[in-house]
Amino acid sequence: MASVNEKENYNIIEVKNLAKSYGKNQVLNDVSVSLKAGQIIGLLGPNGCGKTSLIKILTGLINDYSGDVKVNGNKPGIESKAVVAYLPEKTYLADWMRPIDAINYFNDFFKDFDKEKALKMMKHFNLPMKQKAKTMSKGMQEKLQLLLVMSRKAKLYILDEPLGGVDPAARSFILDTIMNNYTQDSTVLLSTHLIHDVERIFDHVLMIGKGQVLLDEDTDKLREDGRTIEDVFKEVFHYAWEVN
Repeated sequence: MASVNEKENYNIIEVKNLAKSYGKNQVLNDVSVSLKAGQIIGLLGPNGCGKTSLIKILTGLINDYSGDVKVNGNKPGIESKAVVAYLPEKTYLADWMRPIDAINYFNDFFKDFDKEKALKMMKHFNLPMKQKAKTMSKGMQEKLQLLLVMSRKAKLYILDEPLGGVDPAARSFILDTIMNNYTQDSTVLLSTHLIHDVERIFDHVLMIGKGQVLLDEDTDKLREDGRTIEDVFKEVFHYAWEVN
């Protein structure tokens, strides 16, 4: 984790007056937030609240928005993408790619990629080196995508629903992989709706509802009265959305 001084003086993410609409549907409405480096941050909210749109803006995949956004001091673009490792919710591997192809591609593309680490993780995950992605199970594809992201020495890891669609045993495996492989002085922004499974790792939580920030707080403070993060989530959203 980052030093105390570094946490106090350095914001890895700065968002001011961010707004994003799809036609008449406004998904982000005047969002302003500053997130300190060296933390594991939970990005929480019901489906359709704007989490994925925010993530795509931070990763430079969406550019038509209003407001000011900076990642590691830069507007999302070439400079920020060089220090951000992004795991999208949906599979992005080309059908023809084998694990060894994907590892070589990442090794060529990202200066901070650790090929030796990726190969070790591939063996640990029991992934066949030369099986094409299109013939892999969903679980195998998710393991491959996860090892590619976690083999980077990034300043910011952005993980969009890495626990969604897998069984509890797989969730534990994925969570352990994240915790054991991210760079200790970096930041993790993890979007999830499975709060109970993952809340123990959070240092800070950001809750978004109807395109606005409803809560932005350190977890130690939220837990002072014995509540869990899931309890706080239900209170913030007035039990309108059932947590699985």
